[in-house]
Amino acid sequence: MLTVGKPWIRGVLAGLLLAASLPPWGFWPLSFVGMALWVELLTESSYWRRAGLSALVSVSWMAPATIWMVDLTLVGWPLAVLGFAAMHAVAGALVPPDGRRQTAFPAAFALAELLRWTWPFGGVPLATMAMAQVSGPLASAARIGGPLLLTALTAIGGVTLAAILAARLRPTAVGMGVLLVALLAAIVAPGSEPIDVDGNPNEDALITVAAVQGGGPQNTRADVCEQRAVFERHLDTTLQQVSAPVDLVVWPEDVVHPSPDTAITPARCDQPLLADSEARAALSKLARDLDTVLIVGFFERTADREANRNYAAVYDPSGVPVDTYDKVQLVPFGEYVPLRSTAERFSDELPARDVRPGSSDEPAVLETPLGPLGVAISWEIFFDHRARSAVGDGGRVLLNPTNGSSYWLTVVQTQQIASSRLRAIETDRWVVQAAPTGFSAVITPEGDVIERTGISESRVIQTTVELRRGDTLAVRLGAWPVAVAAALTLSLALGLGRVLTGSRPGRKL
Repeated sequence: MLTVGKPWIRGVLAGLLLAASLPPWGFWPLSFVGMALWVELLTESSYWRRAGLSALVSVSWMAPATIWMVDLTLVGWPLAVLGFAAMHAVAGALVPPDGRRQTAFPAAFALAELLRWTWPFGGVPLATMAMAQVSGPLASAARIGGPLLLTALTAIGGVTLAAILAARLRPTAVGMGVLLVALLAAIVAPGSEPIDVDGNPNEDALITVAAVQGGGPQNTRADVCEQRAVFERHLDTTLQQVSAPVDLVVWPEDVVHPSPDTAITPARCDQPLLADSEARAALSKLARDLDTVLIVGFFERTADREANRNYAAVYDPSGVPVDTYDKVQLVPFGEYVPLRSTAERFSDELPARDVRPGSSDEPAVLETPLGPLGVAISWEIFFDHRARSAVGDGGRVLLNPTNGSSYWLTVVQTQQIASSRLRAIETDRWVVQAAPTGFSAVITPEGDVIERTGISESRVIQTTVELRRGDTLAVRLGAWPVAVAAALTLSLALGLGRVLTGSRPGRKL
């Protein structure tokens, strides 16, 4: 059944099914069908054929799943897709064409994805199969091994489906057994618990949180003349829609973008520039008036004026700024420009100066009167190691202030919601995501979205969340156990082939 039609047609279909399993389409069972088609393409005896068909699957998957990148960089989008395809091509070529591919394929695929998530320029963990499975039955396994385990299990599910359709009983039983063990392990694996203050965890662990979305047009570019309007939209939305008492108010990334007090307003601007002292005074007053912990996203020039800062700042209920967290995982070509001299030949929309990253050695937490709160700013939520840093250093909840107002369509925004859901499951924490034009959301530790805003609307999500402590295995161990297991599995599969080949009668040594 899976071998009907020309291989290239099946390759394109496999990739399109993988794409359709991802947000915004999000029909997660299709990822298993796509994987099943892919693994059955790897019966070709030629390395180059297996590599070529795998690259075709990858392009058919990645091109639609990252189509939003066209609006940011017409040149960068196809280059990124081809780069991903090269990694998947190598993985496909390594998979033996015989019965060992049922074992080798999940391992090779997981290792290729791990490479894509980490290299080059810090990696691009977008359009992942782990995101696709966040709504499926395997999602809870992320508490054990994070997104890499969920990726490997998706491939195992595809291999198992292929075996079922081909009536191969042994690989079917093995695959089903592995998936069942993973699900059972997720049930009994350690997780987090509500904080226990004065012996009353049920009451003391609960806080009221308000995620503020100021609204405004989508698909816009940063403009100094719009800084005041963005700030005032969030200030007005907070004053009009946040209901006291509230323990924590979260503003999005980069909505406080003040100019120096001495800056001169350009003639083309309709309103005066947002002055630094004015913005800080307004935020201090807002925290005092609401008697709340206020977390806001700042973007401004560094003290030496040579770079930019993208950070979250905390104001306590008395209006005093008490802590900051600088974004560590930066967006290549968006917040900093690798190979700038070369890149500038192909685009005139690159940032004039880079964002200076925070230190990865510093805890990804904000110290507040509510205790340490984990934070992953925008792009960081796609990286499991940033969430591990936040929660492993004591974060009682995970905050994701973000800014997706410049993006075309809603592909990346829906994938970010899926990524936030994945981080919630991995860390066993509530996640609060706040974006200026959407999507904003509050997510339970089980990965359920209890409320989400629409695009461009002015809205506050105000609800009760639980502060938690304790680490899952995914937080404690990270991706290394799964990566090592995948490397060993692939090595054994390839080594077994050499042993079998070398032991054929009559072979000369």
